[in-house]
Amino acid sequence: MKLTSLYKERTGKAGKSIFLNNKRTTYFMNRKLRMAMIGGGKDAFIGAVHRLALSMDGQMEMVAGALSARPDVAIASGKMLYLDEDRIYTNYTDMLEKEAAMPADKRIDFVSIVTPNVVHFSPAMLALEKGFNVVLEKPITFTLDEAKQIKAKLNETGLTLMLCHTYTGYPMVKQAKQIIKTGILGNVRKVYVEYPQGWLSTFLEGTGQTQASWRTDPKRSGKAGCMGDIGTHAFNLAEYVTGLQVTHLCSSLNTVVEGRLLDDDGAALLQFSNGATGVLMATQIAAGEENNVKIRVYGEKGGIEWKQEDANSLLIKWLDKPTEIYRTGGGYNSSFAAHNTRTPAGHPEGYLEAFANLYRNFALTVRAKLNGETPKEEWLDFPGVEEGIRGMAFVENVVAASQSNEKWKAFEI
Repeated sequence: MKLTSLYKERTGKAGKSIFLNNKRTTYFMNRKLRMAMIGGGKDAFIGAVHRLALSMDGQMEMVAGALSARPDVAIASGKMLYLDEDRIYTNYTDMLEKEAAMPADKRIDFVSIVTPNVVHFSPAMLALEKGFNVVLEKPITFTLDEAKQIKAKLNETGLTLMLCHTYTGYPMVKQAKQIIKTGILGNVRKVYVEYPQGWLSTFLEGTGQTQASWRTDPKRSGKAGCMGDIGTHAFNLAEYVTGLQVTHLCSSLNTVVEGRLLDDDGAALLQFSNGATGVLMATQIAAGEENNVKIRVYGEKGGIEWKQEDANSLLIKWLDKPTEIYRTGGGYNSSFAAHNTRTPAGHPEGYLEAFANLYRNFALTVRAKLNGETPKEEWLDFPGVEEGIRGMAFVENVVAASQSNEKWKAFEI
């Protein structure tokens, strides 16, 4: 069934004209999108970040949740968030079944899945089967094959999926992408991307710490630890900003902390589709480091540099003239950067705002599709299933390359 037909069947409502960004826009749906969360209960970290981000623009509201695999925690978490008691669920299967059977004026529009990696695929597939759009934490699934199955289901249903590669939501990251896209730096020649952390410098999982426990467990995290957790962010950032794809890689993964079951440190040499080369570094044992994600891209005429610790700034380094500094909120920025800028220049915009940009673009895209309209390019600028597939391919290839005696491994999907 077409999405517009499905919407009319569920609501029976006609369109209504409203103002968005000082422009009149007609929407069939004159209400907030309703969301249910899977995972993200009171003992979790990322669930609260999602809830803050999705509430920032008044476009979405959380109305239901299966917030933990532990029934007592699920119920307590739902009550803490003041959900209606009949919409606090103790497992996602019951939730999706019951939500799908609800009347149109109550039923959810999408689910946000913020569980450990091993519990991404099944709830996402069931949500799509029930007609719900999906937001997924990265990496998209536990295996590459599962990611491909999700793509097939999306093609079948016409629904929308957003993958939470948060760093692509920063205005200056979007500006970097647009600058490179114009070609003013010339052909890309070299890419450096890094993600250093220090929080796993000790055997933290041995203390029972929740985040460390599941992220270092191959049964819940997957084939890779550090590379699956933050290496995928670095990989995604490199491909997003450059507009290129990795075709070959050479890697070395290390498990530094004694007793750990997965890699906590690693690096990869990259070859890109235009012949450029690059270096990717990701580590969780760099004591004293926090989350200073950083990317540098060099072309024939100049290069760009962006880092999360100064997220409002983008450096443009020229071969034959002084370095330029682009700033969030500057009137000279592209429409993509401007669309994702929330405050006047000089006011810091950070991680939560970047997260909210992804959610807002997802919401605007879902609304447009329900109205039978074509979403604007700026709205469609969020990671989806294709980025998810390439992220899972990166995990599998970087592990295989590290275990191989060959210098270079072809990047296979």
